Amino acid sequence: MGSAGCILKQLPHLTMMGNMKTIVRFMICLFLPIFVTVFSACFGSNRSSENEGNIETMTGGILSRIGESQVTYILPTPKTDGIVSVETALANRRSQRNFQNRAISAEQLSQILWAAYGITLPSAVPQLRGGLRTAPSAGALFPLEVFAIVGNVEGIAPGVYRYIPDGHKIVRVVDRDVRNELMEAALGQRMVGAAPASVFYSAVFGRATGRYGERGVRYVYIELGHSAQNVYLQAEALGLGTVAIGAFIDSRVSQILGLPANETPLYIMPIGYYYND
Repeated sequence: MGSAGCILKQLPHLTMMGNMKTIVRFMICLFLPIFVTVFSACFGSNRSSENEGNIETMTGGILSRIGESQVTYILPTPKTDGIVSVETALANRRSQRNFQNRAISAEQLSQILWAAYGITLPSAVPQLRGGLRTAPSAGALFPLEVFAIVGNVEGIAPGVYRYIPDGHKIVRVVDRDVRNELMEAALGQRMVGAAPASVFYSAVFGRATGRYGERGVRYVYIELGHSAQNVYLQAEALGLGTVAIGAFIDSRVSQILGLPANETPLYIMPIGYYYND
């Protein structure tokens, strides 16, 4: 019986002495461990489940969808190392235009969006909108906006999604597959319609010109080149291909994607598995 047995043996003696305080103290010592055990059994499993969920959310190892009126996907956490060296990706990089009818994964899309404009150093400075990025930006003004044009991506419903680097997520702004419409707006370039997804760039020039005047326009285009090359190299490292497309009808593209008036369309980059010619 251990300590409980000793306590019980002493109870008659304690009662005869009338030492009620001592009895109460002994009874607390006796029943407190039992109470703790029962409490843990009742609530421990729930706490364990909550902790597992928190770990999963923090690691971001899976794709998760939230919201209904404005569908949002929290993307899988991007990797910061891989099996393909920068030198190999540079040597093998080519523009690819002949895409297979094959889905890409949410992990691949996540990695490409991060390479395009993802956060590498979080910051609470409002101007940075989350932190420093994978692409250099004049004055850290980050005038680009990045979208995912989704047609055939595992686990993600077709549509147009704005990429939000802060939180590494995409928010749906158009709830249909627009690839064929976008292909027509891009002067019939078939790779826009054939690729399972595209990265699309627009720019808010005022973010740069507000500080640098007309020179800021040049800085926006320079930044676009930095980011687009990241996409080329990341696609190559993932066994995918892409091509940068700048020939399209601006007004029609803006209409299809529902761009705000202050955003200028710049680039379409179809992404996918490709046929080796």
